[in-house]
Amino acid sequence: MHARALLNIITRSVRQTWVRLEYLQSVCCEIRRASQANNYLLPQLHKRSALMAESEPAPVPVQIGEKRGCPEDEEEDKPSKKLRVVKDGGPPEQEEEEEPEGEAVDGEEEGDTFANMMKHGLTELDVGILKYVSSHEGFSGILKERYSDFVVHEINKQGKIVHLDDLSIPAESEEVPDPPAEESDVLTEEQKKQLGELQLFKNKEDNVSIEVIDDTKEKRTLLHKAIKTQFAGLETKTEEKDGRKFIVAYHAAGKTALAAPRKHFWPKNRGNFCHFVLYKENKDTMDAINVLSKFLRLRPNMFSYMGTKDKRAITVQEIAVHKITAERLAHLNKCLMNLKLGNFCYKNHPLKLGELQGNHFTVVIRNISGTGEQVNQAMTSLRQTGFINYYGMQRFGTTAVPTQQVGRAILKNNWKEVVDLILKPRPGAEKEFLVRCREEWAKTQDPEAALKKLPNKRCVEGQLLRGLSMYGKKDIVTAFGLIPRNNRLMYIHSYQSVVWNTMVSRRIEAFGLKAVEGDLVLKGTTAHVLSAEEAESCPIHDVVMPLPGFDVIYPSHHVGKGYRELLTADGLDIDNMRHKVRDYSLAGAYRRIIIRPSDVSWELIQYDDPRLSLVHSDFEKLENKPAPVFNKEGKYQALRMEFSLPPSTYATMAIREVLKLDTSIKKQTQLNTTWFN
Repeated sequence: MHARALLNIITRSVRQTWVRLEYLQSVCCEIRRASQANNYLLPQLHKRSALMAESEPAPVPVQIGEKRGCPEDEEEDKPSKKLRVVKDGGPPEQEEEEEPEGEAVDGEEEGDTFANMMKHGLTELDVGILKYVSSHEGFSGILKERYSDFVVHEINKQGKIVHLDDLSIPAESEEVPDPPAEESDVLTEEQKKQLGELQLFKNKEDNVSIEVIDDTKEKRTLLHKAIKTQFAGLETKTEEKDGRKFIVAYHAAGKTALAAPRKHFWPKNRGNFCHFVLYKENKDTMDAINVLSKFLRLRPNMFSYMGTKDKRAITVQEIAVHKITAERLAHLNKCLMNLKLGNFCYKNHPLKLGELQGNHFTVVIRNISGTGEQVNQAMTSLRQTGFINYYGMQRFGTTAVPTQQVGRAILKNNWKEVVDLILKPRPGAEKEFLVRCREEWAKTQDPEAALKKLPNKRCVEGQLLRGLSMYGKKDIVTAFGLIPRNNRLMYIHSYQSVVWNTMVSRRIEAFGLKAVEGDLVLKGTTAHVLSAEEAESCPIHDVVMPLPGFDVIYPSHHVGKGYRELLTADGLDIDNMRHKVRDYSLAGAYRRIIIRPSDVSWELIQYDDPRLSLVHSDFEKLENKPAPVFNKEGKYQALRMEFSLPPSTYATMAIREVLKLDTSIKKQTQLNTTWFN
């Protein structure tokens, strides 16, 4: 018995040790995959062993302002859930679109690399991105090694690059409206003194009682209104004591109410919207808006903006909010992390999506392999000729089921296929709970059972399953409608985009960089077919190609006829792009095939420390921090480029033209497997 007991103890100890080893192994895998996710755009670096020896860990968000234990602090250090490429300003239909399927890695097999997880993902070839316009030799480099390597400044309606350079409050914001004469007369000087002390928490009592001598409803109303108007943060109520009536003033929400004066005290000579510049680091635009909404106790739709900005970047953009003072907004700077607000002014209008003129980019490509001559050739070509205006890879998702396939099924009115594509099990990078959800759906076809496998019901899969459980599989259209509109439209816009990319590649292959008879140009908002004579004098930068729809025309040459062939092969009728569900009817649009960036400049930088920021940000300038100093003999070389792009163009496609590298996550991770391992 003694030997058996000893054997049991040893067995139990071995088992516990094995469990601990498995846990540590899984933690190591997660750390490695997280590191890979943060550096997903690294090129071939196996020749650079020095960098491998000194590679930096995943960047830590820089704290902006003073940390004061604010509610948003809990959200700051969450790892990014998306392995996204650059997301720059897009057309209105692209705003706030997110890739619906979960793509975070959650594999459990020993030695499972991120490259293996992504082997079922898309490459540029899969979405029609095939051609380059320049003849220079490509070279490798690291894009977005740190989020501070990618800086975006919005270009506003007036064509001015938006900067955060002033934290002061405009003088007009301090105006306090004079109360009407009848309101100011109802309070005595002694009562005003008591109320003022109460407002500033200087009196011993927690309220002030004012007896109503002339007890009429009108008199009581005037007293209530006078107190609330003249003493922000105080609320009032009527109480009766011993047959006498009193107006009792008290604090409604403690000291925080002082920073939140009542909205209806807004001066008439002040614009109804406070416009400000939002500086953010490593945070999505909507995440930032949600944080501000929580602090100000507002609905997010009280804010307006001209375009969403990338998360993994430093971005500067203009925001407007309805009837919130600059004081309240500036007060938030004391406790916000990775956010800063400034350049306040009051205007009578909100902002609208698509009103911006574009975005100005400052991009650092680290550890480049190209020579100075190669870099100059590439950047000169970008400045003089430009790049093909492809829709970037972030338009199409990263999992084994591309978003355009779902879009095609929607356009074909094949709703069973839509559900199957979104919910079916798929190979590749998936979160474990999504894997379990898909397996449950494949096994039972029971939406409620599959929904129970999801901890977060707000993902696209969860919203679709919730709709199916409410409306049943016989009313998929209504069930699908529970998915937010932007996400639903993203699918069909993705299909339009892959068609456009494919046809533009054919157009460049067939005719190169010159306008030809049958091409389209815009005259105002109307498309015009070029004659042979007109094509002789038309620059390639004026040529457009259509996204398929019921309200566009197509080029009259053979590439234009390819649209019909492509859609027919996909089971769609190009002459009938109206859908039974109005939201999914495609009007179409026109898009320039070649974009030439403006304000293009570049420089080669030598540096030693991979952790060194190579861009002097607006916040660092406000804090009077010195600009980065570079070592001309540094062992690493970076390319720092600047350029401006109009809305609805992708900075990644400009960078692709310079480097001549596939920007898909699949290819980038394959290229980097040697470096990571």
